[in-house]
Amino acid sequence: MTRILFIEDEQAFAIGLIDRLHAEGYEVQWENNGNTGQQAASANTFDLILLDVSLPGKNGFDICRDLRRDNISTPVLMLTARGEVIDRVLGLKLGADDYVQKNCEPIELMARIEALLRRSQPSATSPDIAILGDIRIDFRQHEVSRAGIPVVLTPIEFRLLKYLNQHRGSIITREELLENVWSADGSMLSRTVDVHVAGLRKKIEDDPRYPRFLLTIKGAGYKLAI
Repeated sequence: MTRILFIEDEQAFAIGLIDRLHAEGYEVQWENNGNTGQQAASANTFDLILLDVSLPGKNGFDICRDLRRDNISTPVLMLTARGEVIDRVLGLKLGADDYVQKNCEPIELMARIEALLRRSQPSATSPDIAILGDIRIDFRQHEVSRAGIPVVLTPIEFRLLKYLNQHRGSIITREELLENVWSADGSMLSRTVDVHVAGLRKKIEDDPRYPRFLLTIKGAGYKLAI
């Protein structure tokens, strides 16, 4: 599941946006103070940071500057109640990836969030390499590593991961996986897929009970998250 860090002190705005993000399937950690927000950004892995400019404690400009100084490359979308050009320029110069006014239409804000998440996924443009958090898969070399440490997959697990990556973001039924990964007909039990998915999750997920990447879509099949 895509993880977003939301650093925002305006409670009504935060709750409204968090509800919308949850409805779209995102996992959100909310911090309402600049100091705790920067600590969270530095200590955890997120796919996107939504960062308010005006915050108690440390302001958004300083947080963005310090994150980039510390080589934290997580995409940052800055939010502000003000629309001055100088603020937008400053935010972008400090390393923000986008800058949006809070009074914009919610549909525009969601579109900008989705666009930033798409651009931050190397696998979307490289058929040979896929990135899942700290997991790197090289399909050409048949190599998988986690934080630089090799991960050993069985041949079936590797083919399963490759097929899901080829259809990343789409729901794939168990029957389709059996046909294309196992080259099997309907006589093979779909439970076979579930067993191998569980084994694969143990190797690529931080917590297999709450997967971020290899998702179960109840009543439909599986999906590799974008």
